[in-house]
Amino acid sequence: MKRLNFLVSLTNNDNDYQQEQAAAAEKAARRLGVDVTIVHANNDALTQSQQLLQYIQDTSVKRSDAIMFEPAGGTAFPQVARAAVAAGTGWVVLNSEADYLAELRRTFKVPVFGISSDHEEIGKIQGQQFAALLPEGGTVLYIEGPPNSLAAKERTRGMNKTKPANVHVKSMRGNWTEESAYRAVSSWLRLRTSQESHIDLVAAQDDSMAIGARKAFSELPPGERDRWMKLPFTGCDGMPKTGQAWVRNGMLAATIFVRQNTDLAIEMLVEAFKGGAVPERKVTEPESIPSLTDLAKSAVKTGKGAGA
Repeated sequence: MKRLNFLVSLTNNDNDYQQEQAAAAEKAARRLGVDVTIVHANNDALTQSQQLLQYIQDTSVKRSDAIMFEPAGGTAFPQVARAAVAAGTGWVVLNSEADYLAELRRTFKVPVFGISSDHEEIGKIQGQQFAALLPEGGTVLYIEGPPNSLAAKERTRGMNKTKPANVHVKSMRGNWTEESAYRAVSSWLRLRTSQESHIDLVAAQDDSMAIGARKAFSELPPGERDRWMKLPFTGCDGMPKTGQAWVRNGMLAATIFVRQNTDLAIEMLVEAFKGGAVPERKVTEPESIPSLTDLAKSAVKTGKGAGA
């Protein structure tokens, strides 16, 4: 079999999870003897679709045997997907829903499938973390991903299913990067309503945004800064060198481990090109860090959630 060549399209290069997605793809490619090209969309769906079409249609660009991509916006590009498989290029959707996969698998012979984290389950775990950290209830300042992101919507839906009724959520938006959350929180802090808010916990839908929020609070004058920095902060993704390390050093009270899946995608593609069968969709399960039991115990011991 010829040496396979895969294109990996990620949302950005500023988010720790996306960086780990790239690293996992490169490591799997070396292990399995395939080539990978990694491109980033700078959180722009139009840029991403143009990048993908270039690799599908431009004869001056080396043709990929398969494309795997994590959507930068709210669409999984059904027209681009059809153009790819019609050109004989496999198609893998990461961390998003794509209702066209079954039809493409019936019509075309190239590998087509999806791999995703269970984003609603991630949200459910985060809601349970709120319960563990705020046993008496309280208010969470909650930094969501962009409004067109299916992952953000599913994480919010899951969180609302499990958070206690006495835990109230005040939401703002980021764009899956530290800088975006820093700007959002800094802008909010300039409003008088922020001074009147009683917040007991700061949470974000990924770790980088949680750290961006911490950065914004750390720049406040000493007296005001101290009360905010005493609050528990939580995030998601739980990469070993970032989210998990931030839990260990106390910058985050908790995170949720979300397994990288580019390596799984490459493994499944190699199997498919060898003639093996692969499922239409594979889902990976998230995990609370620390465990929900340990988190509840530590919250009681330290008396976290005193409020700002």
